[in-house]
Amino acid sequence: MVGRGRARPARRFATAAMLAALAGCAGRGPPASIPAPPASPPPGMQYLYGSAEAAALDVQAFGALTVFVERQAERRASVVLAADASPDRPAFTACGDRPPAVVFDMDETLVLNLGYEMLEARGGKGFDADRWSRWEQADGAALAPLPGAVEAVAALRRRGVTPIVNTNRAAASAAAAEAALARVGLGAFRHGETLFLAGDVDGQRGKDGRRQEIARRFCVIAMVGDQLGDFSDGFRGDPAARRALATAPAIARLWGQGWFMLPNPVYGSGLAGDWDAVFPADKRWTDPVEGQGK
Repeated sequence: MVGRGRARPARRFATAAMLAALAGCAGRGPPASIPAPPASPPPGMQYLYGSAEAAALDVQAFGALTVFVERQAERRASVVLAADASPDRPAFTACGDRPPAVVFDMDETLVLNLGYEMLEARGGKGFDADRWSRWEQADGAALAPLPGAVEAVAALRRRGVTPIVNTNRAAASAAAAEAALARVGLGAFRHGETLFLAGDVDGQRGKDGRRQEIARRFCVIAMVGDQLGDFSDGFRGDPAARRALATAPAIARLWGQGWFMLPNPVYGSGLAGDWDAVFPADKRWTDPVEGQGK
């Protein structure tokens, strides 16, 4: 996960105040009913957190990563864009004699935030930065590893490849992040060595500065994430521009061959675009039967 940017809802005390006011007016008529929780999670959450299809994609991606690393570890070819490069003009950092590593995002890449996402969806709350900060400090009992993640990370370590996490969780949550990763079976990560958080290195939420620092210490032979920003901060523009850049030949050759993308239909930079941005004008269709009555 690169960053959480959804709308901020009203806080809980506002709801409590409303209920108190309704109770005080009980003599004037029945209070308004409290909306019931949704009958089921939103479709994106059903898919990401509950479906066999998403689990299969995860296992497929982590399996492909493991095979790739087995084949590429000795070649020592970096997949981190150089500091003066960009997705439309790619060039890569040099490895030298640095030890091999694989860089992972954390949220919805190594761990599924089941507890937080259920609370948010069932309560109709929407994203709240303060609530997310409290979640980061939680004990990790309501997290789960992505299918295939534990096995892949263990395989890397057996191969002598260092797994590294580059996440936009807050630096103040470093100890909790270390504990959460260990709790779900992903092993030990240490802040500043194999765990990098928002603001580390350059004070920015963008990940390029941290990627450059990691590449200064390691030969990064693969990266894994659920957002384009987990690979480069240079994927900018409207949905069509980002889609074109991600599928241009120079970048397309990296998918599954050093860059490994995981599905996330719940949040992130991929959830953007109006009707015209998503559906090209020359790809519209009118049902001839339905159109007869109009």
